[in-house]
Amino acid sequence: MCYDISYSLKVETILDYLPEIKVDPQLSVLFEPKMHLMAPLYPKAPPVEYPVILFEHGEYRLVNFQWELMPDDPKIKTDIQKKEGNLCNARSEKILNTYSLWYKYRMNRCLIPVTGIFEHREVKGIKNKIPYYVKQKDREMFCLPCLYNYSPIADVETGEVKGTFTLITRNANDVMKQIHNHGENKHRMPLFLPKELELKWLEPNLTDLEIAELLSYEIPSENLDYWTVFTIRTSKPHPKNESKISQYEWENLPPLGQDEILKPKTLL
Repeated sequence: MCYDISYSLKVETILDYLPEIKVDPQLSVLFEPKMHLMAPLYPKAPPVEYPVILFEHGEYRLVNFQWELMPDDPKIKTDIQKKEGNLCNARSEKILNTYSLWYKYRMNRCLIPVTGIFEHREVKGIKNKIPYYVKQKDREMFCLPCLYNYSPIADVETGEVKGTFTLITRNANDVMKQIHNHGENKHRMPLFLPKELELKWLEPNLTDLEIAELLSYEIPSENLDYWTVFTIRTSKPHPKNESKISQYEWENLPPLGQDEILKPKTLL
């Protein structure tokens, strides 16, 4: 699954990506680049807000939504949290399943702008999992397809009805399988699309067949750049005071595809 993302650029980069987009005035005032943003992994974790691109009321809009989709029936969220933990990710394979929660929201499609995502690799012989930064090659910014819904519960203080989203994941390509190689949800990755398909995802009248075609897209491994970074889920400072996305060389790290440190052979 994907719970760690990065958007390290100014909001103006999103305007270059989609010049006709209307920006929520509040977002343009409060927006700050986020070198690392982690989804709320636990039911009691505070909400995480993030810029979202959607096509609504006949125009492209850039708004601030909370990461973790809130269904129309809050009880459904509670039930899913007990079984799965959260609604921060949606499996692409379930979106067109009529028995799935996600089927109801398949027409509520949006994008989140990112400069990259983080994923962790497990290597036998190294205590901590190794974080990698992954991005699309030759793209300063790209967008990840998501589903959204407006929360049925208004904010107690402001009365505002907040938008919420979930990030779509799919089976990993060859290189991401080697990076995301552990856990119950191993061999998953976000749905990475080329720009023309990102924008197609926002078209309001897509058929289920067209949605299925987009969900089935697998980005070639050679279209990704990736490198190891320092520990991201910690307040521990970088040894060289560099950013969360700066390359960091881990000692004795074997190449991708080799998931343990091999002991040197002894001579008899």
